[in-house]
Amino acid sequence: MLKRLRDWARAIRRDVHALFLAARDHRTPLYARALALAIAAYALSPIDLIPDFIPVLGLLDEAILLPLAIRLAIRLIPQALMAEHRAAALAASRRPSSRAGAGFVILIWLAGFALLLRWLWPEAAG
Repeated sequence: MLKRLRDWARAIRRDVHALFLAARDHRTPLYARALALAIAAYALSPIDLIPDFIPVLGLLDEAILLPLAIRLAIRLIPQALMAEHRAAALAASRRPSSRAGAGFVILIWLAGFALLLRWLWPEAAG
């Protein structure tokens, strides 16, 4: 069972890298490129939308939501093109990092914090 889990994690990592490559490929449809880029940026970001220290919910994004989003993005990319990018990702020796993804998640957290402050102290925003 541990081997299956390890293989699944490797496949996820490979698919994220393949989505990153597909997002940069002009042959990928624009809507699929946008989704693939957002998913790859989030998956490669060191910052999570739901922090891991929150019990149960902290791992929800990596264990359930991220694989579902990856699957959706893969379906939007033509099969032959996705196979090409999977092969390139498999051949790559290192995983790309995404500063843009980290920045995106930081912006979401800041916006959420600002909305929370506005909700808690509406007279200060006025």
